[in-house]
Amino acid sequence: MQNAPMSALLPDALVMLAVIVAWLNDTFVGQAGRRTTYFIALLGSVVAGVWFAVNALDPNQYYFFSRMVVVDSFASAMKAVVSLGYAVSIVYSRKYLEDRDLFRGDFFLLGMFSLLGQLVMISGNNFLTLYLGLELMSLSLYAVIALRRDAPQSNEAAMKYYVLGALASGFLLYGISMLYGATGSLELGEVWKVLSTQSFDKGVMLFGVIFIVAGIAFKMGAVPFHMWVPDVYQGAPTAMTLLTGGGPKVAAFAWGLRFLVMGLLPLAVDWQQMLVILAALSMIVGNITGIVQRNIKRMLAYSAISNMGFVLLGLLSGVVDGKSGGAASAYGSAMFYSIVYLVTTLGSFGVVMLLARRDFEAETIDDFKGLNQRSPVFAFVMMVLMFSLAGIPPTVGFYAKLSVLEATMNAGLTWLAVLAVITSLFGAFYYLRIVKVMYFDEPQDTAPISADTCKRALLTLNGLAVLALGIVPGPLMAICLQAISHSLPH
Repeated sequence: MQNAPMSALLPDALVMLAVIVAWLNDTFVGQAGRRTTYFIALLGSVVAGVWFAVNALDPNQYYFFSRMVVVDSFASAMKAVVSLGYAVSIVYSRKYLEDRDLFRGDFFLLGMFSLLGQLVMISGNNFLTLYLGLELMSLSLYAVIALRRDAPQSNEAAMKYYVLGALASGFLLYGISMLYGATGSLELGEVWKVLSTQSFDKGVMLFGVIFIVAGIAFKMGAVPFHMWVPDVYQGAPTAMTLLTGGGPKVAAFAWGLRFLVMGLLPLAVDWQQMLVILAALSMIVGNITGIVQRNIKRMLAYSAISNMGFVLLGLLSGVVDGKSGGAASAYGSAMFYSIVYLVTTLGSFGVVMLLARRDFEAETIDDFKGLNQRSPVFAFVMMVLMFSLAGIPPTVGFYAKLSVLEATMNAGLTWLAVLAVITSLFGAFYYLRIVKVMYFDEPQDTAPISADTCKRALLTLNGLAVLALGIVPGPLMAICLQAISHSLPH
């Protein structure tokens, strides 16, 4: 532990400052200042994201506020990812929101509060901090999904998410109370030390871990806690779906890693067995149910469920026979996978919003028919993204799946790796179906595709990034491995 320089928290403070400035602008200027609110949100998240990325190069761990908050290379790297992910999300969403009179300060403010919650989740070093971050993120997302008050589907989606989210929060708090009762501490490092000495009530501890794993599984959207995912993805306006299905998934992974690895690693043998069941069910249900979907957003929801199954594969492969020698590479592969998933999800929803226009939602697979004839560039981008989600080389999705499968094999879980490959073949069907309708079917919709230059350029770069990272995955994987190895408890 180093003497903590407060400068390590400056990028977080910048996001908070951006929230305050945007809030004041929205309050006093009103509708006339909504473009300014948009630019404040965009600039604040981009600058903070770059700053976090620079901080990730520092291998030291810094603790703040009586060790309730930790800043390490893992936290900084993940914060950079979610901040830049939020910035990309609002650029993709701009025209979509303008067409539906949703381009308002509330959307950007709630999005930034959600981002702030994600930053707290990623840096939490205490059960209370982790819980507060989760609630700040979740409450903002419940509100943003219900923002379109005239759409019954949106209100229903928000209500389902809210009720099930409250249930998951209850599970989590109950689990935390059990851990506190068994260990006498809420700080992750102290809990880890108590568990290492084996001087605790094993029954109470395992009871608490079960509830915590249930809470983590809900936030990641893993089966059987996945019921909210397809309904929220389909019911919410697409811009809100992207805000829910992008950065928060990465933050949920980082938050789960804090709980399970930074705090409960000595109990890995127990919680890894739970994750095996969750991962297997997520891959089976996500990939097989996705085949029958005709709604593209619902299909992407089941895709998210199956992808979270793959992330869990990395998380459950860290400790083998009580030894954590391969932990860094297993957790590093899961971190790499979650970042790759965010990049592909941003692009996929970006294309869905690109095809939407005023009074028209591009929500069914038929809306993608003949996209190659209407826009060869965006058809190619969507094809690359679908190939990546399916795990087809040379896209980065292939390498991400390969690295996670390698960690699973190293953990001796060959049957689980085989199951992952088989279910991925089922999943490839519905990704490749999108490619087929784009390139081989006649277009049903012949309206011109309109988008501003910034969105076009960003979407094209998004597609190229998926290709480039697939061809040269080494640098990003090295960053992930380094961030994890610097942050693991010793």
